[in-house]
Amino acid sequence: MSTVFEILNKDCAGRIGKLYTAHGVIETPTVLPVINPNIEFIAPSELKNYGAQALITNSYTIYRSSRLRNAAIDTGLHTLLGFNGPIMTDSGSFQLYLYNDVDVPSEQIVKFQSAIGSDIGVPLDIPTPPDVSFSRAEKELEITLQRLREMKDIDCGDMLLAGPVQGSTFTRLRKHAAEEVCKIGFDLCPIGAVVPLMESYRYRDLVDVIVSSKQGLSPCAPVHLFGAGHPMMFALAVALGCDLFDSAAYALYARDGRYMTSRGTYHIEDLHYLPCSCPVCSSCDVKDLKDDVKLIARHNLYAIFEEILLIKQCIKDGSLWELVEQRCRSHPSLLAGLKAAVKHSGWIERVDSMPKSTFFYCGSESAGRSEVLRYNRYIERFEFSGKVLIKERYEKMDADGFDYVLDFKPPFGAYPALLRESYPFNAEVNDYDYEALCVAVDNVIRLIQCNPGALFVFKKPSGMKKEFTQQLKLYAEIV
Repeated sequence: MSTVFEILNKDCAGRIGKLYTAHGVIETPTVLPVINPNIEFIAPSELKNYGAQALITNSYTIYRSSRLRNAAIDTGLHTLLGFNGPIMTDSGSFQLYLYNDVDVPSEQIVKFQSAIGSDIGVPLDIPTPPDVSFSRAEKELEITLQRLREMKDIDCGDMLLAGPVQGSTFTRLRKHAAEEVCKIGFDLCPIGAVVPLMESYRYRDLVDVIVSSKQGLSPCAPVHLFGAGHPMMFALAVALGCDLFDSAAYALYARDGRYMTSRGTYHIEDLHYLPCSCPVCSSCDVKDLKDDVKLIARHNLYAIFEEILLIKQCIKDGSLWELVEQRCRSHPSLLAGLKAAVKHSGWIERVDSMPKSTFFYCGSESAGRSEVLRYNRYIERFEFSGKVLIKERYEKMDADGFDYVLDFKPPFGAYPALLRESYPFNAEVNDYDYEALCVAVDNVIRLIQCNPGALFVFKKPSGMKKEFTQQLKLYAEIV
């Protein structure tokens, strides 16, 4: 199977792309609202008004209802739902997770999805939850992979076929699953069974699951993060390379009186004002939303797609990581996810594009950004001889007698002054925190060690801690 996915722009591991389906192009990253044909919060025909390009529904739910099944076979899925854009269908794995039993074979449910005109179909995989034993996760993964292999020879017509990546929280299994999914050949690669991690705010584990899955996948494979539907975590997931999300949360949260924002969730009972200017909030007050669950659902959809548009603009601008740092500081568990993502900066650096917009230093996590790691690799390319001065850019000091003048700026360290207006050395850094200085001093020492024939003089910035000065004294003259 050949994937029809075109990547247009990149930032971090995130990208803007086009996924081509029988019923139109889906521009990613985006969210597919979940539509339950038995419970209608928002009419599918209205979804495009909110920014939705496609939707997702459950083929097993349709299959189990004779009324819905017959209508879908007779008129097609798009007519049944009243939506003329791309439709993705899930296989019943969620019901398997909830009830531990689905009475339809995987091959049969895939053929049914194709027969009713689904644009993207999903085989019946086993969604192994977190914290199970390795032996159980490995066994269930092998069953899933065997089912996926059996799908290879099925004629799906124009329907794209998704190959879910499972493996619980075992990163080795996730990477193995992803590699096998790529070998089999699928048009879309969803990362499954992550809803329990998000429900319990285990974003650190979620980051590890995403990255290990991505490391096993082809860089050009479109990736769907199953069940991810809250706007506050989209930026982080996109930065790690997720392209598609699906959200039942807009309706489920509304039913519980929960009001979504990109910074978190409010209970409608606790709101005195509506901190949003979407069409719902600009024409209603808090009381209106308290009295109408569907109004909350509509607001939640607007909040979801507003965040998606902002993420796309940040990818265009090359400022996605800055948005990630802002969003992840809105919740302690998201901040833990950010710290976990920084540990994967070496992988992000390999797929990140350069140059981009100004580097904004937003705190200790910025010291581990891919740009900083990339500069660390480039240090050995600089060759200096004679006498070399290292000073802060605005430090007034007579440079006569020096063969080279280098600027000092954490978290990078020292670099030729001629590069100060180039990315990423044009970084906006207002305060030198401990982490930034640690990285900068290590880089300065490495630069000196790479140029043993030069004499380095370091003009100590005011306020630099004694421990850093003591380290540098072993390698340079301190003034």
